[in-house]
Amino acid sequence: MTTNDTIPFVDLAAAHRGVEDEVAAGFAQVLATTSFIGGAPVAEFEREFAAFSGRRHCVGVGNGTDAIELALRALGIGRQAGDEVILPANSFIATAEAVARAGARPVLVDVDETYQLLDPDEVAQAVTSRTRAVIPVHLFGQFAPLERIRAAVAGREIAIVEDAAQAQGATRNGDGIGAAGPAATSFYPGKNLGAYGDAGAVLTDDAELATTVRAISCHGSLTKYEHTHLGVNSRLDTLQAVVLRAKLARLAAANEARRAAANRYDTYLAEAEKTLGLDLGRPQAAPGNVHVWHLYVVRVPERDRVLARLHAAGIGAGIHYPQPIHRTVPFAGHAPRPCPVTDLLAGEILSLPIFPEITDAQQRRVVETLTKAVLDSGD
Repeated sequence: MTTNDTIPFVDLAAAHRGVEDEVAAGFAQVLATTSFIGGAPVAEFEREFAAFSGRRHCVGVGNGTDAIELALRALGIGRQAGDEVILPANSFIATAEAVARAGARPVLVDVDETYQLLDPDEVAQAVTSRTRAVIPVHLFGQFAPLERIRAAVAGREIAIVEDAAQAQGATRNGDGIGAAGPAATSFYPGKNLGAYGDAGAVLTDDAELATTVRAISCHGSLTKYEHTHLGVNSRLDTLQAVVLRAKLARLAAANEARRAAANRYDTYLAEAEKTLGLDLGRPQAAPGNVHVWHLYVVRVPERDRVLARLHAAGIGAGIHYPQPIHRTVPFAGHAPRPCPVTDLLAGEILSLPIFPEITDAQQRRVVETLTKAVLDSGD
């Protein structure tokens, strides 16, 4: 099989070609001015990304995990022994890591089976007198049900901190990320808005919170050698800000291309289901959500065998995520109730290649290979 026969899970090379000249010019400017830390591109990106997301403030930080931790710390969560934060078991482990690093205890709960997002009923069951925050994870590119989550904790002093690492550009009922509370996001290279290394941000409408996050991210200091908080070193790199500015200008169009690709998958998979009598567990967008399709996740029987068939055919599919957080060594015992939906999903979910530049022909081949693999069950 030649390289041309492969279909990548995400095509970072194609994404780079679209911004190559602009990034090269921006890098040259940074090198010429030697503004490597906190240069003008950082402030410009923060302003532009805040406006894009409909928020008043954006603070660039070193990565998405830091963004969650810093948002929690700025809210004072983790200062008291026994502070708890509720989050879904169906997420990347970084969400729980950030809670633990902030000094709080992650409390892992189940997700709903239709959208695979944080289940508000499970949140209500998990709330205790120690609960200080809930982290709805906007998984796969769409919002968790924020209104029902807020209702589940109504009447208590419990913060909402959105994990929007997979949802840049998504909206719910017209609102962007960070409308329910501070939002933490990641610009890991494979994200819808991806840097050329690690980077992240906190978005908020709260000026005081933004100032606190900025101080903590810079050794607890807003003025050189004056330290008002116990801080860390987690700043958005100037070179990464150059990349992010170039890509942000194209993000709306890239997300539209992802939606078009998701629609094609829906069409081709529905045709296959009808013709062949299959159930391929196609994903759905929840009412009120504008999905940005960071991932296109189906559910199939004998998932690992099907995945191996796709890989053998040169198709870069993946699993998000094969091991639920409550099944990992660091967070065993952090789920107060069983998480049957999350456990079921971990053995069935399969992420198909999706990126703005994916072609109709590539998607037809993915669907053809997938359906053959499912039909050949037991071979």
